[in-house]
Amino acid sequence: MASTSETGHAKNVANFQDLIEFVTGYGATYNPSKNSLKLPQLISLKASAEGNLADVISKNTNYNNKVNERITAFSGLKSFSTRLVNALQTTDATPETIGNAKTFNRKMQGKKASSAQTPTDPNTPAPTTISTSQQSYDQLIQHLSGLTSVLEAETSYTPNETDLQVATIQAKIADLSAKNTAVATAYTSISNSRIARNETLYTSTTSLVETALEVKKYVKSVFGATSPQYAQVKSIEFSKPRL
Repeated sequence: MASTSETGHAKNVANFQDLIEFVTGYGATYNPSKNSLKLPQLISLKASAEGNLADVISKNTNYNNKVNERITAFSGLKSFSTRLVNALQTTDATPETIGNAKTFNRKMQGKKASSAQTPTDPNTPAPTTISTSQQSYDQLIQHLSGLTSVLEAETSYTPNETDLQVATIQAKIADLSAKNTAVATAYTSISNSRIARNETLYTSTTSLVETALEVKKYVKSVFGATSPQYAQVKSIEFSKPRL
């Protein structure tokens, strides 16, 4: 479900369309000297805002998909790490080598990847921060890499099980790293998309909300504060969310 703020962005754009409909109905009487208030510019601004909203939705869905792919890739990693240690213990590895492997496994078992970014619904808004989750997954990869280095150095570690073999583990690490990086890349993309949306709707001097307020003022100046025309537009609400 979309958050209240995300819904608010769409409501602002919809209300801007209502504003356009009213000023269109005023015909030639609506004739502002300021270029940004002219009808073609209003229509163009609304189209840009719609494009920004659509881009945020698309980037948000992609981000959540990448997060879900990462969740799937990392699932079972802790039990897999334990299997690797158990396999090592059936070799001629020294107690010191096994101890080193167990150290990495303890770190793996003790490090919990953040659940703050585990959406299952592609409509779930992406979070405003990625740092905690990203670091958790980064460390899980590092722990598995450390354990793999211990296995690789042990000449007697030659399991027949394909998924326990060093080459397979290294491929798994590469896949985990790629999926982890994909989340960071997707997060950057959605963050930049939000910035672009906010500039169009709120933060620039010619933003949709600022323009809407100026249109209202212009209608008030042309038709008067008690006119039915101003009554039409003054009640159209535009809100600025906390950004």
